[in-house]
Amino acid sequence: MNIQSDRLIEHFLSLIQIDSESGNEKVMAEQLQAQLSALGFEVTPQAVDPALSNGFNLYAKLPGTLPGHTVMSCHMDTVTPGNGIEPEIVDGMIRSKGNTILGGDDKSGIAAIMEAVRSLQEQGIAHHTIELAFTVYEEGGLCGSKCFDVSMIEAKQGVVLDSGGPIGTIITQAPGQQNIELEMIGRPAHAGLAPEDGINALTVVADAISQMKLSRIDHETTANIGVVQGGQATNIVMPSLTLKAEARSLDDAKLEAQVAHMVQTFEQAAAKHGATANIKVSPAYGAYRISDDDPLVQLVSQAFGAVNLPAKTSTTGGGSDANIFNQKGIKMVNLSTGMSKVHTCEEFIAVQDMIDITRALTAYMAAPGL
Repeated sequence: MNIQSDRLIEHFLSLIQIDSESGNEKVMAEQLQAQLSALGFEVTPQAVDPALSNGFNLYAKLPGTLPGHTVMSCHMDTVTPGNGIEPEIVDGMIRSKGNTILGGDDKSGIAAIMEAVRSLQEQGIAHHTIELAFTVYEEGGLCGSKCFDVSMIEAKQGVVLDSGGPIGTIITQAPGQQNIELEMIGRPAHAGLAPEDGINALTVVADAISQMKLSRIDHETTANIGVVQGGQATNIVMPSLTLKAEARSLDDAKLEAQVAHMVQTFEQAAAKHGATANIKVSPAYGAYRISDDDPLVQLVSQAFGAVNLPAKTSTTGGGSDANIFNQKGIKMVNLSTGMSKVHTCEEFIAVQDMIDITRALTAYMAAPGL
């Protein structure tokens, strides 16, 4: 599959220079709406809550001449610091100048999809009906995909392009996640005159944590306490604190068990010390697991093989829009675009990796049997 690599990279560089940190995707969405329309897509903006973003989700459809539909998805937002990105290419690697992220997460996927479509059109290669689902605010909790109106999507399966690793990596398993918010209420007292009259909320939480299973639980499950806030002054026994934690697992039953363990441990420590534990548990997203012999996985693997790239299925410890679309009944796997060190100012992506994933996408869109 022939593609215009210079145009691919030029388009990618133009996209990453559009400021689009989570919640500020308006310009990015407008630019993509215009560009997709110019390619012949029927583009439908999907409004989102203005409190979530000043932008909007994008649904786009390009009718094909081959039977079958596929949907492809990327997110339009970036993490911070993602404003004023100045890219540079050194020895075949695209990086920022070092004071921002690069934005390959996830604009590399967008650029690859659009170049693949251009290549198919220019070469007159027949393709299936292509649907796109570009989302806002993925980085803050998969929010755009959660509110995406999937009733517009005709395809029953497709791909998300939002992972790292070697080109050919197919993420077939991703964990579900639940979040825990805790308010531990103790009792204040003067720390010098009558500390015994107080109940230190931090002491209660520390007791709980000392008995809690955290970090790597097993090969499928993790748990972490990430935020703790509390205290007023050194001479006051800490009367309360708030805590935020999470648990993830590839197995839903294990996830439920881990969260129940964490909640119970906090409650038992509170009862032991005479404190009060107010706990809120909220699901972030569900797990998905697709077998290696699934027709979608086989089809994607064959597309990589068609351009002489080895395919390999893999698991991940992070969530993506693929989790949400699978929950909503659209079978999706997550593909690597070659992005590396994402969410850091050391982020980079190889020019060759972008070329290779684009070649694979052209093969996928034109694959017989889709």
